[in-house]
Amino acid sequence: MAHFRTLAPGQTARVHVHDAVTGEDVVVHESTDVLLEAPNWTADGAALLVNGQGVLWSLAPEPGARPVRIEHEDLPEINNDHVLDPDGAHVYLSAMDGHIHRAPIAGGRAARITRDDGVWHFLHGVSPDGRRLAYVRMASFEEPGRLAVIASDGGDSTIVDTGEGHIDGPEWSPDGTWLYFNTERWATAPGHAQLARVPDGGGGEVERLHSSGTVDWFPHLAPDGRTAVYIEFPPGTEGHPADKDVALVVVDVADWSAPRKRIRIPGGQGTVNVNSWAPDSRRFAYVSYPVSG
Repeated sequence: MAHFRTLAPGQTARVHVHDAVTGEDVVVHESTDVLLEAPNWTADGAALLVNGQGVLWSLAPEPGARPVRIEHEDLPEINNDHVLDPDGAHVYLSAMDGHIHRAPIAGGRAARITRDDGVWHFLHGVSPDGRRLAYVRMASFEEPGRLAVIASDGGDSTIVDTGEGHIDGPEWSPDGTWLYFNTERWATAPGHAQLARVPDGGGGEVERLHSSGTVDWFPHLAPDGRTAVYIEFPPGTEGHPADKDVALVVVDVADWSAPRKRIRIPGGQGTVNVNSWAPDSRRFAYVSYPVSG
């Protein structure tokens, strides 16, 4: 049974590349057949990696580009949580068997990393040295997700204490000193996620990045650590659903409370689930999902 998302009647998946310096926003691909999600940017800047129909695709970041399916062996149907290995040649992926896998970007045989059956592992971060993975650990969808870290070659996981409430989207800062994520730790209404960070390794205070009335998810830092983008859902949103009017918010990391810009789009789930900054730290990719009429 397939679990991947599909486009609604009249809906289009548009893959954008946005220049955070000039504001130029270019649609590099439009699909009315495959619901594409969650762009990554390869280390050489030559391609985007997106998922769709349960598999991974490569897409050049240029207008008119066509996605090319990457053929993998021993890889179950994947979801939209995939992050590049710093070696530039591999990618880590969360699959619908609940586990994290590692596979060559060029295609080939995948290897399973996690071993705990009956637990969901939703990958979001790879440490800058490539030795550890940060993921959301869930024994069931009725329980809040917990921040967990595991060696990139497998083994036992460590739970990082972030307090009460569901967390999601954990990823390292480029210098490896912090883990950034969204959390319902301070929620006064169901689902009111806010942005936060905790020192790598835990043991420190969870720092709230700013306080807002919106529902804020997936803080992604550029490779130079100076700029970030996150997705802003309307007040009252629970989780990170699809097909919502949302905003991508670009900020200077020195002050998350003063946005540089908001990009308003029809989006949500799949728009920026994983870090989508280019190596140049000025461009990022995202997906919008307009419906005709």
